[in-house]
Amino acid sequence: MDAGEYHLDLVVGHGAVPVIVPRVAGVHAMLDSFEPIHGVLLCEGEDIDPSLYDARRDGDGEGDALSPEQLEAVRRLHPSDAAVDHEKDSIELLLARRCLERNVPFLGICRGSQVLNVACGGSLYQDVEQELHPQDDAAVCHMDYANYDGHRHPVRVLPGTPLHDWFADSLLDGDQLMVNSYHHQGVRRLAERFVPMALAPDGLIEGFYDPEAYHPGEGKFIMGLQFHPERMRKEGSDEFDFPGCAKAYQEFVRAVVAYQGKLAAAQVHLRSAVTTPHKLNQEMEKQRKVIVRSVSLAKNTYVFGNNTGARQPAEHRDGDLDAGAEFIESNTALSVQQEKRLKQMGATVRNASGYMSRLKVSEEREAAARALMAKMFVAQLASLAAFYRAMGNVCSEVLDAKLQPPSPTLHE
Repeated sequence: MDAGEYHLDLVVGHGAVPVIVPRVAGVHAMLDSFEPIHGVLLCEGEDIDPSLYDARRDGDGEGDALSPEQLEAVRRLHPSDAAVDHEKDSIELLLARRCLERNVPFLGICRGSQVLNVACGGSLYQDVEQELHPQDDAAVCHMDYANYDGHRHPVRVLPGTPLHDWFADSLLDGDQLMVNSYHHQGVRRLAERFVPMALAPDGLIEGFYDPEAYHPGEGKFIMGLQFHPERMRKEGSDEFDFPGCAKAYQEFVRAVVAYQGKLAAAQVHLRSAVTTPHKLNQEMEKQRKVIVRSVSLAKNTYVFGNNTGARQPAEHRDGDLDAGAEFIESNTALSVQQEKRLKQMGATVRNASGYMSRLKVSEEREAAARALMAKMFVAQLASLAAFYRAMGNVCSEVLDAKLQPPSPTLHE
């Protein structure tokens, strides 16, 4: 089997259907046409444009930035890798960031892991050999063109990580694993959200993941591997070096399937919320009546307060108006039209400027709400949206009824 087909073979073999995003001009502006995206697998390719992670500024010591002469030497030694493909960079970084924003399962292999790190604010070594200077006994050959597929070097697999679980029965001395290597670049500064899973003897990070976004059974999987487990095969055979080699793909697909299931369940829930009348339980009905009375009192106070000769409404306490104000304050940021309508209803009866300021959600509260919702599951967000939609419908119906002028009475 051609090495480029290993990825697809493993994805299909574990139950997912791959859709290839072509590297063509303009496709980065058409990513919505690939929705819904249930997972993204990014693999090998050319070097990432160093301006995207500001390699020169990221130097951690004098002389760390490569000189023009060093860069030219790198291009001569790695001509196929050192040619930057800006279109590919644009497409893959957009895909990675879309996954990160939506918690879509993501597996990055080799360059894909570097894209993931850069997308989260990390940086890379432009050339490991030129920039990473380990002790002589820790030096590692990360690229061997003479023994391309057969070359291996050791990594230390960190305990408590998915990688350790997958290869537990194959580790030498409890933490050593021999992996392949096809790269001259690598992670320099690991983005803050990630933790390492494997380290080469020279200190280079060979695998990392986001522990807060790793639970395949719940559709969570964000991971990068510098080596190629799908190509770790015994010479002249398709048999893997170790049983754990296929686990990254197996668990990735498991997360993809779970994520797809969550989206499907959320869609069903939303359709049900739209088509099924909402029946309020006793507590919600009680709360609805309190809110309706509160807004109604505000309206009546405003109306009768501006018509001194009219019959005044029944006495009420100031606290009776709080329920309506708090409900509106906690559930919506008002448009100009909505504010105008509320003024007409009498919602500003007590203190116009103070009352309206309470109706607007502050930036701090909105930011806190967004941060909280970002951690919620899709189904939870759907339920929350359905609840507020139901309450909004109830309030709108009651308010419309109260604002509707009475029909004229006809006399013979």
